[in-house]
Amino acid sequence: MDYQAIVVKSHRRPPNSRHTAESRYWRQFKHPVFVKEYAPITSVQFSPSKPHRYAVTAATRVQIYAPRTQKLTKTISRFKDVARSGCIREDGKLVVAGDDSGLIQVFDINSRAVLRTLDSHKQPVHVTKFSSLSPTHVLSCSDDTSVIFWDVPSQTPITTFTDHTDYVRSGQVSSSNPHLILTGSYDGTVRLFDTRSGHCEMTMATGRGQGHSDQVPVEQVLMFPSGTVALSSSGPILRVWDMVAGGRCTRALSNHQKTVTALAFNAKANQLLTGSLDQMVKVYDVSTYKVVHTMRYPAPLLCLAISPDETHILGGMSDGTLSVRRRDPKASETSQEEPDRHGVFAIFDDINVSQGTLLQKRQAKVPSDHEEHRLEAQTSRKSKEYDKLLKNFRYSAALDSVLRKNVPPTTTFSLIQELIHRDGLRIALAGRDDVLLEPILRLLLKYVVDPRFGELAADITGIVLDMYTPVIGQAPLVDALFLRLRKKVAGELRFQEEIIKTKGALMMVLSSTIP
Repeated sequence: MDYQAIVVKSHRRPPNSRHTAESRYWRQFKHPVFVKEYAPITSVQFSPSKPHRYAVTAATRVQIYAPRTQKLTKTISRFKDVARSGCIREDGKLVVAGDDSGLIQVFDINSRAVLRTLDSHKQPVHVTKFSSLSPTHVLSCSDDTSVIFWDVPSQTPITTFTDHTDYVRSGQVSSSNPHLILTGSYDGTVRLFDTRSGHCEMTMATGRGQGHSDQVPVEQVLMFPSGTVALSSSGPILRVWDMVAGGRCTRALSNHQKTVTALAFNAKANQLLTGSLDQMVKVYDVSTYKVVHTMRYPAPLLCLAISPDETHILGGMSDGTLSVRRRDPKASETSQEEPDRHGVFAIFDDINVSQGTLLQKRQAKVPSDHEEHRLEAQTSRKSKEYDKLLKNFRYSAALDSVLRKNVPPTTTFSLIQELIHRDGLRIALAGRDDVLLEPILRLLLKYVVDPRFGELAADITGIVLDMYTPVIGQAPLVDALFLRLRKKVAGELRFQEEIIKTKGALMMVLSSTIP
């Protein structure tokens, strides 16, 4: 009969595990790269098209970086004043940006040449964005309280909105309707404009109503891809607006300590990222609006962006530092982006042609029977070290091989269970000096109160005490470990007694309440 390898039993994590599935996903964005600029970074934005280059706006420059290497590829510095809101078009070929002189310029991203100049604003322009559905149109919002929707080829405004009464620092063209524009202003209102009518169709006030002194400046606005829900940030408060219900505020969330300055969706728009002056980025699940993860930054955040393929997170800070957090995508994620080659090969296989069938199979890389057997032999599983030792009845060496630091406890206790079935545990534990006994005692000390392994660890502790009681007192290190083990077991027993008492008290209370 062939030797059967040890089956390592899997144990469920305790219910009070520190990290949820969402938190573990966002923790993959690690090892941030910091790039130092000369002035506060006011805007970061990814190109929607591959390779998803990103634009960083700081001082009088818009810089284009390559995402894979984080190296600077282009620098656009043809601004007379501080540049604002560098935005790459949907096809990745053009860049638009405004500046504090009120000028808006459209550049070719490769040659950096100025293609169009839009000059109607009288004060700094803080928002310049291409429309995702109509790439020849640009939205601009300015401190002169105006919002302009531009036709780029003719360099003329299509519609100008002047309903706001204070600085307009945020705005967005709807990704589901090219005629709808959402803006936020320091007058404390969020407005929805329609370029067809030229009027404000909806007004959402952050305070009790328009004109009241409790209006809080709106820093950022963001519209869901469906166009039915909008988000806005005023101070540390994040508000959710139901556009279908006439702009009714359905939620007001306060999870930051200071002003929320950045809002961004992930690729599927099922999670929301918010950046704040309190140096924190919080991730929300939009189905419940609960915070599922938090990231800390070294300085107050002014802008935030996540790449369309969800491999990079950019954070622009007030001290001029750009933070680039990167996540390595899994093989399953990258394979989805590539063409389905197996489907193409299946089409070739289905072609029922008498001549040329062998050629088609070779083109489709269909392996022959001989190749299949050869590959199967190459991928045969190798035996673990402890399986080889058990097969040769070297019980003590097998136990030592799973007491190393890099071996998970599930493997260690599975082997110990196998030794018990073979009546070989005492053989494996026998004849040990203080050096060989130390890792066993440390294992028991670590897991004797663990609910996954506690029962088995307690049995092993009894066997070890039975075997090594006569030699206690000869090795100070072993004596100290035995003493710590005794204290830990005694503490667990006291804890269990308290739980039993509490359980009894609760049963009395509950039984008295039952009619």
